[in-house]
Amino acid sequence: MSYALLGKRLCLSYLVSIFTMTETIQKHPLRIVLRTGAAVFGASALFLLALPVLFLELLALPTGDDQVWSMRMIAITLVALTGNMLVVSLYANIKGVRFASRVMQFVAFGLGALTLAVPAELTWFTYLYAAVGFSFSAAYTVLLFRR
Repeated sequence: MSYALLGKRLCLSYLVSIFTMTETIQKHPLRIVLRTGAAVFGASALFLLALPVLFLELLALPTGDDQVWSMRMIAITLVALTGNMLVVSLYANIKGVRFASRVMQFVAFGLGALTLAVPAELTWFTYLYAAVGFSFSAAYTVLLFRR
C-alpha cells in the first residue's frame, strides 16, 4: 500500500470519526450556549478587526491610534477564545464542557461589568454590549445549576 493511499484512508477515517462521535452530537444545553457564545465572540472579533474606530465611537471612547491598536489586539484574543469555545462545545467530554462553562460564566459577567464601567458616557451600545455579557452569564449560571 502506498503512503498516499494510506494517508487518504487515515484522513477519511478521521473525518468519519469526527462526524459520528455520539458525544458531539448530543444537544446538551451548555454545548449550545458555548457554540452560540463562540459565534458572538467571533462576530465581535471581526467587528473589532474591521471597524475598530466605529466600535470605539459606539462606546463613546477616544479613537486614537493606540486605542485602535488595543481593539485589534483584543480582537485577536477573541479569535483564540472563539476557537477554544467551539472546540470544547464540539469535542470535550461533559466535564470539560462544565469546566469551560464555569470559566465563561465569570468571563461573561466580567465583560458586562467592565463594559458598564467604561470611562465614558454610557450609550445605547454600551448597555446592549453589557446586556449580551450578562445574558450569557445568566444562561451559564442557570444551566450549571440544573445538572
